[in-house]
Amino acid sequence: MQTVEIVRIICKNVIWNCHRRELKPALFTAARLGIHEFINEFIMAYNRSGHLLNKDGRNVFDVAVSHRREKVFNLIHRVKYTINLFSTDGNSGNNILHLAAKLVPSSEVAGAALQMQRELQWFKAVEKLIHPHRLGDENSSNQTPREVFTQEHKDLVKEGEKWMKETASSCSVVAALIITVVFSAAFTVPGGSDSRGIPNLLHEKSFMIFAISDMLALFSSITSVLMFLGILTSRYAEDDFLVSLPRKLIIGLVALFFSIASMMVAFGATVHISLSHKWNLVIIPVALVGCVPVTLFAFLQFPLLLDMWLSTY
Repeated sequence: MQTVEIVRIICKNVIWNCHRRELKPALFTAARLGIHEFINEFIMAYNRSGHLLNKDGRNVFDVAVSHRREKVFNLIHRVKYTINLFSTDGNSGNNILHLAAKLVPSSEVAGAALQMQRELQWFKAVEKLIHPHRLGDENSSNQTPREVFTQEHKDLVKEGEKWMKETASSCSVVAALIITVVFSAAFTVPGGSDSRGIPNLLHEKSFMIFAISDMLALFSSITSVLMFLGILTSRYAEDDFLVSLPRKLIIGLVALFFSIASMMVAFGATVHISLSHKWNLVIIPVALVGCVPVTLFAFLQFPLLLDMWLSTY
């Protein structure tokens, strides 16, 4: 807070005592580096800061968009009615939406699919500020912002498609194996059945736990397979990376985790039914060992799942 207060005092005293040319380096450096606190104080002290242009004819928000500085760009709502969002440079004729359509290398997210999603979110965030009649404005290469976006991101789309398909294929194999196991277990009743086909241990708590867990494992693994199948058969249009594909992957991973956990519970219940008459505490080591694959899967997949969730919702 003290730093911000110092910046506020400096901005109030320096802005009115300096020539505009002397203010530009600090302003545009802050925009390029994403120092939004400085930009905010600068705007408060000088409300026409959006009209200051660098040597390329760009204002501070054009620079923020070019470098994907979200917090700086969000300040545009304070001055958007006093700046020209449709200004273009003299060389390329690109406006602010053309700049948002450019692909910028990013180390903030891992994976081509997540980066493609972020790029789409950024492009659409800038697009919301543009009047619909201006979305088709062309640059000096006769390209609209959307055409620039498609051209710039065509390789990223291919990489995202490859990553999605490889992830979905690997996970669908695991889900299919779980379906096979739990489906077979449903017809191999622990403790056997009587002459009428009614399980002998029908009224045992362990048997009910087994039956319910096996059923949940089957249904959740089928759900997982269907989600991954949806990913594999997707048309992989650009906008699919925004919500559709991430949502399917999130549901698929959550369902797969739930099916693994349910399968281990069913396995533990079966072991308890078979061995509890000799060792009543057999459930304790079984539960501890059964937690290992579930915990391992959660540990390996949770970072990806969390990134996808936060990025999508």
